[in-house]
Amino acid sequence: MVLPPAAPMLMTRNLLYTGITRAKKLLVIVGMEKVVEMMIQNVDIKKRNTGLEYKMRR
Repeated sequence: MVLPPAAPMLMTRNLLYTGITRAKKLLVIVGMEKVVEMMIQNVDIKKRNTGLEYKMRR
């Protein structure tokens, strides 16, 4: 899993958790330890506007 420095909106604990839990056999995290720490601390949850509900109702 590559974790480059990015906008705080993208560096969330939820995203890190998703990456970790999708690993089947092995997980290698590539990035700065500071970035991982920031993601763990960032519990901000943003509402996603994917349009999925609209597309499914069509």
